[in-house]
Amino acid sequence: MPESLADWVTGQAARRPDAVAVAGDGRALTYGELETQSSRLAWILEDGGCRKGDRACLLMPKSPEAIVAILGIYKTGGIYVPLDPASPAARLDKIVASCAPRWILAAGKVGALLDELMVGRPGGAAISLGRLDHALQRRDTVTPRFTADDLDDAPDRAPGRRHDRRDPAHILFTSGSTGTPKGVVITHASVIQFVEWATRHFGMGPSDRVSCHPPLHFDLSVFDIFGAFAAGAQLHLVPARINLLPNLLADFIRDHRLTQWFSVPSVLAYMAKFGVVGQDDFPALRRLLWCGEVFPTPALIDWMKRLPHVRFTNLYGPTETTIASSSYTLPACPEDETRPIPIGSACDGEELLILDEDLRPVPDGCPGDLYIRGAGLSPGYWNDPDRTNEVFLPDPRGADPSARIYRTGDRALRGEDGQVYFLGRSDTQIKSRGYRIELGEIEACLGTLGSIRECAVVGIPTGGFEGTMICCAYAPAPGPDPTAAALRQSLGRLLPAHMLPSRWMALDRLPRNGNGKIDRSSLKALFADHEAAAARHS
Repeated sequence: MPESLADWVTGQAARRPDAVAVAGDGRALTYGELETQSSRLAWILEDGGCRKGDRACLLMPKSPEAIVAILGIYKTGGIYVPLDPASPAARLDKIVASCAPRWILAAGKVGALLDELMVGRPGGAAISLGRLDHALQRRDTVTPRFTADDLDDAPDRAPGRRHDRRDPAHILFTSGSTGTPKGVVITHASVIQFVEWATRHFGMGPSDRVSCHPPLHFDLSVFDIFGAFAAGAQLHLVPARINLLPNLLADFIRDHRLTQWFSVPSVLAYMAKFGVVGQDDFPALRRLLWCGEVFPTPALIDWMKRLPHVRFTNLYGPTETTIASSSYTLPACPEDETRPIPIGSACDGEELLILDEDLRPVPDGCPGDLYIRGAGLSPGYWNDPDRTNEVFLPDPRGADPSARIYRTGDRALRGEDGQVYFLGRSDTQIKSRGYRIELGEIEACLGTLGSIRECAVVGIPTGGFEGTMICCAYAPAPGPDPTAAALRQSLGRLLPAHMLPSRWMALDRLPRNGNGKIDRSSLKALFADHEAAAARHS
């Protein structure tokens, strides 16, 4: 039984050192090479002061070196904190300030970000920089303590460190309604629990060739990586440059002879829209998994008709409950495009609870608030007990005073078939392109711009690739009226691209309801009417 996620690689390296473990960017590492290189990195990090529980941020593109870095961090007993190289420095700075890392490990063209994250930071001297490529990039100004060239001089075996599976493995920062990202702490134990269930449930083994499509700061990647390593399979890293190019994604599945694909549904719907999947395509593919948002049934039907040899499974679960808490494998291709696909039943060690406002179970067939209980629950948000206590609640049954339930913010019901169905959100959080986004964070950042007096951000369901369209209504401040392009450019310095509104509307004054609050329902209807009118004239 592993105590650390890195133990799976150590075990595979002992049994099958020459088997390919990870491939990406035109190169591959065997399990033996992955074990050796991550062990060498662990020695360097430990010599540099990394101790059990210390945080190490990772700022680099998805690559074999990034996988080495994750494992090396784990082998010191450290906590991995992924940073998205595509995010603006202002947002990454909040994450670095929150987690106070001992190290930042970097590679690729991230010198400008490093300058903003490390230069002039109070106490910045406590953060050490390591580069996992072989030379400094031109114009880099922050000097690293080591580069990849130094790994060859380190010992081949990992430092002797005792791991406890209850220790945090990583902190994944998600959108926060206050304008500050919140760090979800995930333990080794919760990932091990899910991966052991999933590899059994899906029958994964050494012959599998597993995709890794999501970025490393997205929790779906955790299953791709460690599901593959637990099974002794090959992990194939999908380059970020082809993420939204449906024909190249289809080529990737074919060329790499993938047996398992896991992504958000918007990617699959996009591929279906452009007709890049042929009849009986992808002959090696055995299973297709999705998670993170609703997969429109018409697009799912298109996939299932084209790939009758593939098993299709819907997974559901927020980051706070570790990758996924429920699953539903379709027994056959749906015949009715209007019927929703259930999120299914709980994975081993998990329980889905549908409760009323007093935390009492609702009858089957009645909508309620969805809560999750079980082994996958996060310990909470990093250094934020108030936020933690808002959504991680004592188990209302009270039999175990230490037991907790997590309030997902989703609405759901249990159908006559015994399966759970997702009904939507009960707050201002949305899913767009698979990302969980707090609209309040966008509003908080907009509030820092002096060119607008007030604003409101709403989400409009599209049924298409985006899932939910982000729309911003705003009233300009006195002075020259800002253009939507100027507002988007300014906001882009504070938020990643996937959080930027795609529709903007300038109003003299935002509508109010009877309580004097911004009438978001009216704004949603206004944006929906504009979209409908545009569609009629297109």
